[in-house]
Amino acid sequence: MTNNTEILVIEDEAAHADALVEALELEGYTVNAAGNGEEGLKKFHNSTPAVVVTDLKLGGKIDGMDVLREVLNSSQNCEVIMITAHGSIENCKIALNQGAYDYIEKPIDLDLLRAVVKRASDKIQLRQENQRLQIRLEEKFDFSGVIGESPKMLRILNKLQRAATSDVTVLLQGESGTGKELLAEAIHVNSPRKKQAFLPVNCAGLSDTLLESELFGHIKGAFTGALTDRKGFFAMADGGTLFLDEIGDMPLNMQAKLLRVLEDQKVTPVGSTKSTKVNVRIISATNQNLEEMVEEKKFRQDLYFRIRGVNIEIPPLRDRREDIALLLEHFVKKFARDEERPVKGFTPAALRSLKNYSWPGNVRELRNCIKTMVVLAESELLDVADLPFEIHQQSPGQDDLSNIAGINLNELEKTAIVRTLEMTDGNRETAAKMLGIGERTLYRKIKEYNIKLRPDSSSQNQDS
Repeated sequence: MTNNTEILVIEDEAAHADALVEALELEGYTVNAAGNGEEGLKKFHNSTPAVVVTDLKLGGKIDGMDVLREVLNSSQNCEVIMITAHGSIENCKIALNQGAYDYIEKPIDLDLLRAVVKRASDKIQLRQENQRLQIRLEEKFDFSGVIGESPKMLRILNKLQRAATSDVTVLLQGESGTGKELLAEAIHVNSPRKKQAFLPVNCAGLSDTLLESELFGHIKGAFTGALTDRKGFFAMADGGTLFLDEIGDMPLNMQAKLLRVLEDQKVTPVGSTKSTKVNVRIISATNQNLEEMVEEKKFRQDLYFRIRGVNIEIPPLRDRREDIALLLEHFVKKFARDEERPVKGFTPAALRSLKNYSWPGNVRELRNCIKTMVVLAESELLDVADLPFEIHQQSPGQDDLSNIAGINLNELEKTAIVRTLEMTDGNRETAAKMLGIGERTLYRKIKEYNIKLRPDSSSQNQDS
């Protein structure tokens, strides 16, 4: 057995040290040993152990607690496991509170030692993998976690990066689920206002009075239920950024009041006659066409001109398919970590289905889909059988429907089987699941329609 993981054992009793080293080397770890705290810290700084196993009492000036503090204060990615006699367990509990991974009581159960070291080692490896993933993502974009490498998204990110450094208003337009709030927050955290508040407000579904109170605040007794004075979002976001989501749904009366605040930079709480000066950057978003709404007199033209300083149209996911694979990779890693599931990725067939899906709900739908798949997964690779029903049964587009009109049903069935087999690399078991038929039925159809499988896949899943 081989293992690149390096372990450092610090133990002042030679016989105990030898037993620990031998037990861990049998598991394939690379193990270094030190007989006291001074030697242990020297070896720690001269190497890159993933796990340090140290006795609490080391019989010198440097004990196990000193080792723990030194490791935690270093920049190395390392976990510390303490070894203690029964009388010192309280000290080990203190060590746990200070950041130790775990402790083992003497006499040492070597099986327990190996199990604890493996868990600590796995934790380090997962952390390193996450760091590698983050570096890969940051190489592709550096705009506050916005994932995208398609030409369309790169142009948008470049434009927003330049806009972020100023106080110009920004209008984000796009379908639901395209990530408008994420982009708005990215603008904020890349701006001089990043240390101040970023507050999102959903303008949809609120009456004039309630929305006015939310935005501008109110004083006690301003209306029924106003039992105390309340600050509005403008006052709470003073010095920061206010994100007005679904601004196209804002009532016309409130649009006029908002315009006055944007022009004067003063807010007046509901029920008050006293105005307060505010310094707030406005970022707005909508899934509606504001230009058409202006023409239809459903949105004020003067407010539209005021909020559209930098106007960004965010493309739906189906129009930037180059980003789908990166998003899939990001979310499967994220949810495997968050949900503590051993999922590592996708089978080729599942990946093809996910990349070919139209994603009408955009990034939000993709995110929720992958989270559900990870939570319910029964293996390390997400397969076609793990896909939601709507992706299994993708409906053809309107053009496809017109093209199949009048075609013989047998030909349609043959075409569906051929394309599904191509999608699954000739895997009949997976193809049968996608088609909703039994594997033997599929085998019979293949012979009936004289469908030729590729030589490298024709031997898969032979019936016994």
